[in-house]
Amino acid sequence: MKIYIVADMEGIGGIVRPEQVLKGNPEYDEARRLLIREVDAVVEGALAGGATHVVVKDAHADGFNFPPEELHPAAEYIMGTPHPGRFPDLDETVNGVFLVGYHAMAGTPAAVRDHTYSSRDWQAFYLNDRQMGEVGIDASIAGYYGVPVLLVTGDDKVCAEARGLLGEVVTARVKTGIARHCARLLPPARVRDLVREKARAAMELIGQVPPLRHSVPVSVKIRYTGTEIADGIRACWKDGAGDAAGEAETAKVKAAGVDGVEILRLDGQTVLYEGNNLLDVLHQAL
Repeated sequence: MKIYIVADMEGIGGIVRPEQVLKGNPEYDEARRLLIREVDAVVEGALAGGATHVVVKDAHADGFNFPPEELHPAAEYIMGTPHPGRFPDLDETVNGVFLVGYHAMAGTPAAVRDHTYSSRDWQAFYLNDRQMGEVGIDASIAGYYGVPVLLVTGDDKVCAEARGLLGEVVTARVKTGIARHCARLLPPARVRDLVREKARAAMELIGQVPPLRHSVPVSVKIRYTGTEIADGIRACWKDGAGDAAGEAETAKVKAAGVDGVEILRLDGQTVLYEGNNLLDVLHQAL
């Protein structure tokens, strides 16, 4: 049984402040150890549940946050950037994906470190007109390969988001959000016990839950935080579009480098990406 673990940092137990997830701050060194020890507990749970091959992707920021000396000896780890695609080595041979240390989508009330992809640049993300956060984006990529998400860990808000989108996925609530930078926390030892057991339980879902699939054509709509961000994207409008009323017709233009993907500027802050291949569309949007 092959399990692919994707680890973010904002949803790890004990992490509530931006200083903890940014390199160069004194708090970061402690936080990265909270991260790897929680991830390793998930690895242990997967192995206890029957996994024979575990790959872990460091998906936070530059992808190099795990202290190498603390990597679990029974797993393999993908670290560093850049690399082709969002999840190297994720393919049809994987039996399940675990999303560890995840956070709720941008705008979620009382969620710890809520954002979608870029808290600086993105306000909202929609896939086929459904608003999603990173749980939805990454479950969709896994679903493209026919692989289901089996486990999501993070605060109570992301756990609820995951169940609403994915159904009977196993979730592990490692903290309860009070505000964006405030939470009711569990001690790290209890967090590790919790995620270890939840990971073992998630292994029982293999073959029982479907992957997240999407109809084609695929549309991705992103509302950016500023017009200058949308201005920098290769999209255009017909004459008269972009006026104050925002009602003029817009024109589709092919995105550079990917055949079959088109970009449509909807208004000052919103861009629509469309195509028949989910990965190609996401490649342009992300």
